[in-house]
Amino acid sequence: MENVSAVTSFIMTAYIELEAYRYLYFLCFLILYILILLFNSVLILAIYTAKGLHEPMYLFICNLAVNGLYGSTVLLPSMLGHLSSQNYERSLTHCLLQIYCLFLYGIVEFTILTVMSYDRYVAICHPLHYHLLMSPRKVTAAIVLSWVVPCLYFALYFILTTAQLSFCDRYIEKVYCSNFHLQKLSCFDTSVDNIVGMALIIVCPGLPIILILFSYAQILRICLFASKESQMKALQTCTPHLVTVMNYSVGVLFELVESSFNMSVVGGSTEREGRELEEEEELTGSQP
Repeated sequence: MENVSAVTSFIMTAYIELEAYRYLYFLCFLILYILILLFNSVLILAIYTAKGLHEPMYLFICNLAVNGLYGSTVLLPSMLGHLSSQNYERSLTHCLLQIYCLFLYGIVEFTILTVMSYDRYVAICHPLHYHLLMSPRKVTAAIVLSWVVPCLYFALYFILTTAQLSFCDRYIEKVYCSNFHLQKLSCFDTSVDNIVGMALIIVCPGLPIILILFSYAQILRICLFASKESQMKALQTCTPHLVTVMNYSVGVLFELVESSFNMSVVGGSTEREGRELEEEEELTGSQP
């Protein structure tokens, strides 16, 4: 039980594989972060200053850009710090905070995309009632709820499960903290937590995707009986949103599949290198 209280920080072993080209990775991630900040900031500023863009769809796009700024800031600066300092250790508090913030980013992205699909559904299927159904008050409520609901939803699960765990190992085979990988390091059986976590993972993206598919099914039903001109207009309106949903869903699916499989065979060498690196640092620090 001595190890239970000993582990208060973790080593991100995936960075060891990046050491040979760490300056190149640092430059690439830095450019990526600057571009994300620049493009999203310009988009937010353009929507804010142009009164003609103060429509529900553009306000939702602005909210999507804000979430993009938030998500990239949660992930990329810490990666840049690790690559520049070659210090791959992260405190338990920082790790828990990053897990919560990254999960919040992911679910908020889905909720915003769901609200956007509903907006397209109302605009195409109920155009005469659009301003009533998408009034400024309802749009504001939708934006607020798209943040508050995921925040409270995951906070309840996170506080009752992962935040209460004690850990006996400190090697995470990722470049960032992951809830699934952190639970694998627990000193105790986390079978129940894993089941709850899988249910959470299925419900959180699954429910928004179902609602998005339902909205587009209704749009498709209306378009089948509409004129060619109306069909082309609906296609132009919905295509960017559909491409965004598909791109983001594929990325999330890839991450979930990668996290669900046991990567110890692939990551065994990096974990071993991480232990050797830690032992070398301890020996260096103990020498006069």
